[in-house]
Amino acid sequence: MIPGSRKVAVVGVALSDCGRVDDTTPYALHAQAARRALADAGLDKAVIDGFASAGLGTLAPAEVAEYLGLRPTWVDSTSVGGSTWEVMAAHATDAIAAGHADAVLLVYGSTARADIKAGRRTGNLSFGARGPLQFEVPYGHTLIAKYAMAARRHMHEYGTTIEQLAQVAVQARANAALNPEAMFRTPITVDDVLDGPMIADPFTKLHCCIRSDGGAAVLLVAEEYVRDCRTAPVWVLGAGEHVSHTTMSEWPDFTVSPAAVSGRLAFERAGVRPEEIDFAEIYDAFTYMTLVTLEDLGFCGKGEGGAFVEKGRLNAVGGELPVNTDGGGLSAQHPGMRGLFLLVEAVRQLRGEVGEARQVRRPDGQLPRLAVASGTGGWFCSSGTVVLGRQ
Repeated sequence: MIPGSRKVAVVGVALSDCGRVDDTTPYALHAQAARRALADAGLDKAVIDGFASAGLGTLAPAEVAEYLGLRPTWVDSTSVGGSTWEVMAAHATDAIAAGHADAVLLVYGSTARADIKAGRRTGNLSFGARGPLQFEVPYGHTLIAKYAMAARRHMHEYGTTIEQLAQVAVQARANAALNPEAMFRTPITVDDVLDGPMIADPFTKLHCCIRSDGGAAVLLVAEEYVRDCRTAPVWVLGAGEHVSHTTMSEWPDFTVSPAAVSGRLAFERAGVRPEEIDFAEIYDAFTYMTLVTLEDLGFCGKGEGGAFVEKGRLNAVGGELPVNTDGGGLSAQHPGMRGLFLLVEAVRQLRGEVGEARQVRRPDGQLPRLAVASGTGGWFCSSGTVVLGRQ
């Protein structure tokens, strides 16, 4: 086989217990998600020769691999915030295609909510107040404020309204209402979003992601392993990544995210167009993130995101472009660095395993064929986009 010619499939996906998970550790959530993903694939952990992990705080992939009883010969610990998992999936795909690994496990676990409840503050140490960022923090340029400032710029440039941004939260909650694993399932209205406590203008509480515990795992393998799996393969068709900035003064345009680059690369490499995609899983730490990523991935024109997200277009059932079909980080779960959860939901949807209540269907009633998962890290500092498909 010519190096680089192997096709790569996702054959196992799983979540650990999520939501409110007290009296456990991030290591335990890693292990639970990993065991479930292997069981989903029907493979033994002995096949795993590649491993990738990253997390809040100081969890090192070597320590996590040892905890899981793995001795990988290929390892990745890329840390670019919430887009980490799409970027690592791309790296793993390249490694498998080149013959450097045969089966790569991506796994994540976090007790972000439980740590706060117990008074243990945790944070993503790769995005702090060190280096150049120390000159922004005194002026209130914290993470939420940076997203809020970018949203205000989009509103100024294109007339995007706060009601349109609120529609993103309303439709995410509608999808979560159909997901028994979602942390918050009670339907909300635009008025509910607008009337909430202000966090960072223009964001009220429901414009912002929830805080949860949880973990996820994804197993990618070379095509020759597919026949040994109990699940139908979901193929990695193309991927792209891009790092834009960390300091706001180095961000050329607050209305353009790095998904404009990662998405273009992913679609070009997959040989598909945005209009062919059946649904999208998009990192949604804030409502504006969903809106601007939809624009930058090419699902609508620049400045058209506000109108695009109206009228139920993002709903899992009946939506023109279902987005965040599990409820997303706004309603389902968000234990920090949520990008791996996007891949899990995308694979489950493509395999038709989420239950009919929220199952995406093509206009002819068939299961979806193509999906995109796009993660964002920092305050639009990085992006990773993966196009997935089934035969």
